[in-house]
Amino acid sequence: MLRIGVIGVGRIGRMHAELLARRVDGVTVTAVSDANDGTAAAVAAELGLRALGLDELLAAADVDAVAICTSTDTHADLIVAAAAAGKAIFCEKPVSLDLAEVDRALGAVEAAGVPFQIGFNRRFDPAHQAVHDAVGAGDVGEPQIVRISSRDPAPPPLSYVKVSGGIFLDMTIHDFDMARYLARSEVLEVFARGAVNVDSGFADAGDVDTALVTLVHENGCLTAIDNSRQAVYGYDQRVEVFGSVGMAASENPLAHTAVVRTAEGTRLSTLPYFYLERYVPSYLREWEAFRAALGAGEAPPVTAEDARAPLVIGLAAWRSLREHRPVAVAEVEVASA
Repeated sequence: MLRIGVIGVGRIGRMHAELLARRVDGVTVTAVSDANDGTAAAVAAELGLRALGLDELLAAADVDAVAICTSTDTHADLIVAAAAAGKAIFCEKPVSLDLAEVDRALGAVEAAGVPFQIGFNRRFDPAHQAVHDAVGAGDVGEPQIVRISSRDPAPPPLSYVKVSGGIFLDMTIHDFDMARYLARSEVLEVFARGAVNVDSGFADAGDVDTALVTLVHENGCLTAIDNSRQAVYGYDQRVEVFGSVGMAASENPLAHTAVVRTAEGTRLSTLPYFYLERYVPSYLREWEAFRAALGAGEAPPVTAEDARAPLVIGLAAWRSLREHRPVAVAEVEVASA
């Protein structure tokens, strides 16, 4: 039984704590911690757990691994502390918005030799993973074009936008990870364009709410990503890989499977509207993969390298947007050295 302490039990951390406590075999939650003592106490009471201070949780003998689900600006320090405590680490994305901080945190993980997994849950969505597996099996031949549509049903609060790192480091970072995952190749170059089509407040925050990004991969594959902060019809997440002998794609699940046919036409249900409606199976499967890896003494499947690469691509995307030109990923690496 893998014993986990959850650090940060706001919306995403509470979801993880509930899934781990109730729906993931071979895993138990032994304690939670939060900067807000009242929040920690409420979640602990609901799930029948202990609420501990951070230092207590990291020192607890009945905590084998930690789930870091706090705000992004705290992730690096918490990773360093958890590594020093010898705990296996699961961390929600991203590690940091600053590449130097990412390297500091991941360096501590490497030095301590503790298992680490970053929370890019979309890799574990059954449909997206089936596309990845089809590429790996050679069903589409050599990947030539990857297409990713990622559109949220409603924009986040502008108070969040101002501290999120912007669309490329908050939203598209998932798609940058998926591009590497699906093309099975690293990214060499990024070209990004953006617009403010949903809410002028994004411009005031120095952000955009609509974006197109093209990636060039080492293997010659091209990835096209489209993003919108507001898809009025629901949570729209699709991927496609086109290759030399075929293609593989994932479609959106519907809220339910009822079909109504009349003389006027056919009606289906809407798409899920909230990310928890869309992606709970992926969150469960990512925890199952983490538990299985630790149980087998293997490295977790979404690694420190996978934590770092999408941030570098996102920083290149921001530079591309601001400078109106393609940006080589190597430029970001040199700038951060």
